[in-house]
This record gives sequence, structure tokens and C-alpha cells, in this order.
Amino acid sequence: MYPEPHQFEPLLLREAEANKEGVLALAGEVAARALTLKRMVHPATEARIAQLLRSVNSYYSNRIEGQHTHPHDIERALKKSFSKEPDKARRQRVAVAHIAAQQEMEGWLSAEKIDVYAPEFLLRLHEAFYRRLKPEDRVTPEGDTVIPGAWRDKNVGVGRHVSPAHASIPAFLERAHEVYGAASGLDGQLIACACAHHRIAWVHPFRDGNGRVVRLQSQAALLNIGVGSGLWAVSRGFARDVDSYYGRLADADSSRRGDYDGRGNLSEAGLISFARYFLETCLDQITFMGEMLALDQFRERLHGYVVLRSEQSKGIRRDAELPLYHLFLAGEVTRGEFKQMTGLGARTADDVLAALLKAGLVESDSPKGALHFGLPLEALAYYFPRLYPEAAQ
Repeated sequence: MYPEPHQFEPLLLREAEANKEGVLALAGEVAARALTLKRMVHPATEARIAQLLRSVNSYYSNRIEGQHTHPHDIERALKKSFSKEPDKARRQRVAVAHIAAQQEMEGWLSAEKIDVYAPEFLLRLHEAFYRRLKPEDRVTPEGDTVIPGAWRDKNVGVGRHVSPAHASIPAFLERAHEVYGAASGLDGQLIACACAHHRIAWVHPFRDGNGRVVRLQSQAALLNIGVGSGLWAVSRGFARDVDSYYGRLADADSSRRGDYDGRGNLSEAGLISFARYFLETCLDQITFMGEMLALDQFRERLHGYVVLRSEQSKGIRRDAELPLYHLFLAGEVTRGEFKQMTGLGARTADDVLAALLKAGLVESDSPKGALHFGLPLEALAYYFPRLYPEAAQ
């Protein structure tokens, strides 16, 4: 049992080691690619993609925790339609709670200056997730009740790793806050985010929900430094190979491996390896979404989907392709502008717009309001293939 914060040092990589191992250069590439990605779409379209990615993030976070929930079940749950099967309904509630907690967290970041490494922020994230669950959903397999926004009050072990003594949790997290909150420069803050993901998970501060909270905290840290956005999610990358994710976390749990492995109690080599893995996963997801949002290829996929829907649905016509593509680029247009771009007569254009709204391919916040680009589940296999392939099944 670990009672003293020095027992999970080192918390950061030495600059010389980060440079030698290529982690510093990797952080720079992640930052540059992320900023380029953010410039690829209109903010209003990004907001629509962000809405979709909250569901994607929830789905993959559930999958990492071994609690598979089909995308269509998540979609139904968001519309208050829950399964009659108790276990499936519970997983739906967990997914919806995760989506709502993430959205709430994003609201905090946009409304106030947030210290994302403060222990209070972790408590706030945990509370935002667990207060949305029913009492019966807050009971662990061991029969313990999880209190929203409270540190664990018993000692635990996770696999071969024995977590710090529960009474020492605040001291460990204050030390993490002191180190990670002081990171400077974009590259340095990215490396801090990567290291913090492991070290905070190592502390295992909550009775349950540690993985979800740590992944949300990492997302908040990425958003806070301007690298994260509504266009990509690191959890999707972790979920592509869950065994590798858990294996990398476990490897970084290891003790110092001799005189050339840093000067802390834990392995610096293990932390370097995890930081590289974290940043490579970020880069992979940013690169993937950059390919999905490349305009020429997106236009081709949009064309293919409109042609398909025009053959399946009476009201959707191929004339909708141009205004849909313009809507994706512009983020928002008036109804009159959209109908004019179809090149159709007034009545026919009205019918086409009504069909697109019904299909969710176009969205509006009010009956006569401006239009936004829609992302229904049925279209994702065409618009963004491989982003959420389970939704197409």
C-alpha cells in the first residue's frame, strides 16, 4: 500500500529524455495536426459533429469498460426509449449519463476558467456522471454503493497493481495537480496530459468509474489547451485495441527498472512508453478525421449517399446534393437559400426540404429557423466510413 505521493514519481518526463525518445517531436506533430483539423470545417458544422462524437465517445468508453451498447440502443435511449431487458436498459442509462456528463463538462470549459488537474475537477466529473444514474446503477459488482463525487473510502487492488491507501488520495492528487498544472508550452502541456492519464488512473481515486473519469479529464485537458475539439476523440483510439490500452497502462505501473530508469519509484521508461502511445493514439485519430473531412472525398461520399437515398425515398432528389454540400461548408443557411440552391420550383423544393428534415439529413432548431447539416446514424457509413461502423449494422 502506497501512503506517500513521492511513491508515484516521476510524474513527468525529463525534457532530455522526451527529446531523445521522440516524444517531444510527436507532441509537436499532434498540436500542428489538431490545429489544422480544426480549420477544416465551419464552427456550426463542428458543433453537429461534436454532438455525434459524444455518442461515439460514450459507445467506445462503454466498450473499454466491457459494457457493449449498440449505437441504435444509445440513439433510442437519447429519445427516452429504453429496453425492457434490465441489463440492456442499465447500459443505455450509463451511455446517456456519459453523454450528458461530457456535454456538461464542455459547458464548464466554455463558461469559466477551469483548472482541469485540480482534484475538485475530478470530483466534479465523477459527480456529473454518477448523479445521472439510478441508485441501482451505482452499485459495484462487489455490492458497494458508489457515492457521486466522493473519493473511495477503502483500499483496493486492480489486477497486480495495489492502489494508494484511500486516506492518501487527496495528497497524491494534490501532487499531480502541482506538477501537471505547472506544465508550460503547448508541447509540454500535451506531454503532461499524456502522463496525467496514467498517473491519475494509477491512483484509482474512486470506488468505481475511474476509467471514464480519467478519459473525460484527458478530453477536458486537450480542450483546455486548444488541441482538442469536437472533431475527434482519443477514447475511440483506445477502444480500437482495448487489450493494448490496458496493457500500456499496466506496463507504466511498473517499478523502476534499475539505475538507468529515472530517479523515481516508478519506471520512467514505462511512462515514456505510455506517453508515446497516448500521443500516437491522438495523432491517429486526428489523421483519420482529417481524411474523413477532406472536402473532395467528402463530396464524393455525399454524392453517393444522395443518389442512394433518391432511389430509396420518394421525397429525396439528387438536386439536394449541392445545397447539402454547401450547408456542410457554410454551417448554416436560411430555408430560402437552401431551396433556391436546389434549382427546383417552389412546391417541389418545399417537398424536398421536408423530406430531408424528416430523414435528419437537415436539421433546424425551429419550424422556420435556419438550417444545419444533419448526421443521422443511417448516413454515417457513407459520410464518415469507419468512424462508427457499428452504427451501420
